[in-house]
This record gives sequence, C-alpha cells and structure tokens, in this order.
Amino acid sequence: MCDTIVATGKATADGTVILAKNSDREANEAQLLKYIARRSWGNETTVQCTYISVPQVKKTNEILISTPFWMWGCEMGANEYGLAIGNEAVFTKEPYEKTGLLGMDIMRLALERCNTAYDALMLSTELIERYGQGGNAGMAHKLYYHNSFIFADTKEAYVLETANKHWVAIKVDGIRSISNGLTIEEEFDYSSKGIEDYARKKGYLKKGTSFNFKECFSDSFYTYFSRCALRQSRTMHCALRYSGSITPQTMCALLRDHGSDQEYISPDKTDMGTVCMHASLLPTRPSQSVAAFVAHLRKDTPVFWATGSSGTCTSVFMPFYLIGKEIDYFPANETSTYSPDTYWWMHERIHRQAIFKWDYFQKTIAPTIHALENEFFKKENELYKNKNTRAQNYFDFSKQCVEKVIQLHDRWERELKLAPASNTRLSFKLFWNNQTKKARIPI
Repeated sequence: MCDTIVATGKATADGTVILAKNSDREANEAQLLKYIARRSWGNETTVQCTYISVPQVKKTNEILISTPFWMWGCEMGANEYGLAIGNEAVFTKEPYEKTGLLGMDIMRLALERCNTAYDALMLSTELIERYGQGGNAGMAHKLYYHNSFIFADTKEAYVLETANKHWVAIKVDGIRSISNGLTIEEEFDYSSKGIEDYARKKGYLKKGTSFNFKECFSDSFYTYFSRCALRQSRTMHCALRYSGSITPQTMCALLRDHGSDQEYISPDKTDMGTVCMHASLLPTRPSQSVAAFVAHLRKDTPVFWATGSSGTCTSVFMPFYLIGKEIDYFPANETSTYSPDTYWWMHERIHRQAIFKWDYFQKTIAPTIHALENEFFKKENELYKNKNTRAQNYFDFSKQCVEKVIQLHDRWERELKLAPASNTRLSFKLFWNNQTKKARIPI
C-alpha cells in the first residue's frame, strides 16, 4: 500500500512541480535505488519486463528508479527530461489477469521512452489497452491489483486511474494525492473509448444515473481494508495547509507523517491509515514503507531526493541528479536477505533498532537527521543558484552527501545498541523479531 502526492506550480513556493511518494511493500522486500544510463538498442527487438516481453525502442532515456529487487519495473522514479512518476495499487471489480504488465513495468517503460507527463499518460494507456495489467506483484505473498498513477514533469501533472484495460485521467490543478483506492468520479479529461457503455453493459452503471468512475469500478472490500481513504485524506489535509508554499522539505515531512499534529506517534502504534507505514503481526498491517522519493522538477537541473532505505521516519533524504554521470557510489546489490554492501540493508540495522528504541531515537538521532537534511537542502539551493555550477559539481555534492550519511550510520548504530528500549506492543515485537531472523540481519 502506498501514497503519491503532487503539487503543481500554483501550490509550490518556487512555482515548480514537486512529486512525492512512499512505497509500501513487504518488510524484507529490499527496494533498491538504481541508475540506468541512456542507451541505444540497435537490433534489439523486444524488452523482457517482469512477466512478458514488449517491443523495444531504438533509444531509452537516462533514469533513476526505486525498484523492488526482484522485478524489472519500478515503484517510483524520474528521467533526464524531468519526468517523474509514482503509482498505486487499486482494487476494482474488473478481473486480475495472471500475466501481463505490472503497473511498475508500465512506469519504467514510460520513463525510458517519454519526455513529458502527457506523453507518459498516452503511452501508459496504450500499453494498458494493448497488453492489460497482470501478474503477481507480491514478493512472498501473492498480490494482484490494478493501478493508478501520477505523471509529473516540469510544467504539469496528470492522474491516471485504471480498472484493467479501462481508465480515466485528469489534469492536476494545484494539489492532488492518490492512495490505494479510486478517486476520480464524474469529472475527468480523458478516458478509454466506450467506458460508459462498458460500465452499463457490466451492470456497474445503473439506469438513470450519471457515470462515476469511482462508484462504477471500485471494489469496496479491499479498498476499505487498505485504509486508503484515511491516508489520502491525511496527505491532502497536510499539503493544503501549505498550499502556495510547498517545498521539497514539506513533502519529506509529509512522507514521514504518523497521523497526528499533536504528537509523533511511535511506530508500533501506527497502522495502515498512516502515511509513514509500519507493518505488524496483525493481518490488517502487512505493509511497510520501504522507500521514499521526492522529485523537485525544476525546469533546469531537477533534483531527486531519495532515501534508498526503509522506514521513512528513520531515513535520510539525499540528493541525486540525472546529468549524464553514472551514480556508481550508492551501494545496491540485488538480494533478498541482509547484505552489508547494500545501502538498503545497511540502514535496516538502524531502522530495526530505532522502532524499538523510539524515545531515544526521537530525542537524539532524529534531530541529527533533520539538521543534516537541512544542511543538504541549504547547500543544494546554493549550488543551484550559483551560475558557475557545472554537472561535475552536482555529481560531487551528491556523492559527498551519500558518503556522509553512510559514515553516520556506524555512529548511530553504536548509539542505538546502548540505548534503552521503549515500551512496545507485543504483536509488533513478535512480527519484527521474526522478520529480522528471516532476513538474517545481525543486530
């Protein structure tokens, strides 16, 4: 379960477009931040996605994606042209196919092949109508769903919501968030051909009533238990408070939200209704925020703030750029269990202690993380405003930020090992102790 939010120029402090997403998946499902260079494919005729192959194009764009280690597609990402995309699982009355394109495959194909949000919208709907959505999207547990998307570029953004091969889309005006349920109702700008007639034929649209995509196609059972209405309401509530002054820092804080304006609720007391999600033993809490991404889509030199790690409230947002230079300094190896050479697993040693020593973490380490991020944001802004800044300067700055965070992990781990434990719910302890054993994390 996930949340994606976008603010267009009228809602942001500097008139840019900003997209943000938390990716929520299984607790041990490492999500890797991957850089993929621009490439020409010559005589290559097809590209193998997670489950099916589709025709390859002659050239693909330079992209930065956050992807579950086992699949071809991505949960969120951006490309060299300042196109950024996030997707959500949605549950509908339409059948879930056993094979086809995952929503994550559609995203990566759009990032590799498109320059603008509109082009990405058009390509994605074409892929959906031609190949359908299908295949198991779960790692250890089977999970089938359809998808909604936000496509954003340096000028505009669109929301696309689907029910297998049927879809509607709307242009964003200001702020819009999506979660794990359909949100587009009677008003939309684009739709699949004959969607109203199809809904009436299937019995989704009753005689004498106007067409409402959400009411016609939404599966109420799974949509309700995903708690998406609570999260989508919370993201809109938080973002609207800052409408006209939203910054990347605003979005980072939103992705860390535990659902209260008065106190910062401990992870064991969160649930599927909180934006920063923490899994637990209960069957109603299967998902965990495993990565976060904020795309600041400036017209020149967009910057992408990513955690590359699980537990958004315990992570550090670091700056990355797509400027023709390979991001080879971010440790990421494909693995399903603990690897000391992989940044995602490196941070898990911090994350899985912090959630049980929350009082100490909030008082001691969290302020250090926030101060560090503020330093990164300040220096990044200075770098951007300096007319003499070159691509190499951005690359060096990004690398230095990552190296500094990695160095601090050793110190934070030593501190947490000596810190006192907080009172934590038993179900939460049992779940995470079991997950840590499965992943063979040496804590």
